[in-house]
Amino acid sequence: MIDLSVEYAGLRLKTPIIAASSGITETVELMKNLEQHGIGAIVMKSLFEEEICRQAPTPRYKVLRHDMGGKYRTFSFYSYEQASVWGPDRYAQEVKKAVNELSIPIIPSINCITDDGWKRYAALMQQAGAPALELNVSCPHGSIVFRGGTDVASEIIRVTELVLNEIDIPVIVKLSPQLTAPLQIAKAVEDAGAKGVVMFNRLTGLDIDIDVESPILHGGYAGHGGPWAIYYALRWISEAYPQLHVDISASGGAVTADDVVKYILAGAKTVQVCTAIMLKGSGVIDEMNNGLAAWMNKKGYNAVDQFRGKVSNGAIKGTKDVDRRHYKKAHILDKCTSCGICAPLCIFDAIDSSTEPYRIVQDICDGCGLCAEVCPISAVEMREV
Repeated sequence: MIDLSVEYAGLRLKTPIIAASSGITETVELMKNLEQHGIGAIVMKSLFEEEICRQAPTPRYKVLRHDMGGKYRTFSFYSYEQASVWGPDRYAQEVKKAVNELSIPIIPSINCITDDGWKRYAALMQQAGAPALELNVSCPHGSIVFRGGTDVASEIIRVTELVLNEIDIPVIVKLSPQLTAPLQIAKAVEDAGAKGVVMFNRLTGLDIDIDVESPILHGGYAGHGGPWAIYYALRWISEAYPQLHVDISASGGAVTADDVVKYILAGAKTVQVCTAIMLKGSGVIDEMNNGLAAWMNKKGYNAVDQFRGKVSNGAIKGTKDVDRRHYKKAHILDKCTSCGICAPLCIFDAIDSSTEPYRIVQDICDGCGLCAEVCPISAVEMREV
């Protein structure tokens, strides 16, 4: 029997997949839809103290597609998503309603600009019945990290301590990927008493319309993420897992069940998802849960904790551990169509394009593997020599 349940920041979740704070988590009606599709928990769209951030411009979403031909096809989800439209009292009402009407953990999120705001909003969330609270100190276009002008790391730690002195429910701190030393800050908020850290919020980015020579959409900076974002988060989570006792929630780039598996192997207790749900619909939650269960069944795991952190416990090689022998070289298969993609890219000039199909000059081939990666029909194999 496959058990997907996990304990995160003292909360019991039926699956490690969490809906990240965003427009899809603003109202009880939207949250109920996510619950019906099997989400483990929900982080509500952030309540901001800065009132101007409660009104979002339109349009505010842009899918930036990147296509270089062949296998190169990815995208960035660029957005200027703003805070919840509600003030603190109305937001607290929605928290209370969600907690009462849904059976999964509902975690409000707050972002403030004054000490009084942090304390008052946190107390309101606890009074509303929230089982935990996420601190959004990392919004890519409106937070401690974005505003700067101070010692960002010290301010995040100070705000965490401020809130922890005000409430008794578990506090989770959502960190930014733009911090100089994210692991150091994660350790500091753990020492302060936080029960969880989220690695990470979105990056702050800028895209420019070269025809009108100005930034796209609203005309300023925006958050950006996408499938590519997973690799940076995996790097830090894999390093943080052996050193932290606090629970880690992965966030950024998870669009498939395989991504969820990777994050857990790196050490994440939960995986937060937003872009995949926004661009593929809430059915992607079912796909992720089913895919995770299928992978666990194939591997012989009955519980998520049986493989959590497996890759981060000595499986990642250091500089001196990497095998540097050139023991593989490329081989072109008969199905090669001589399309011409690989040959110009080989800096070793090891691809003979005078024949059909092409062939690899074995004495020259370095074994780097680039030709195999760019071939659109997988007509190149790397074989041991």
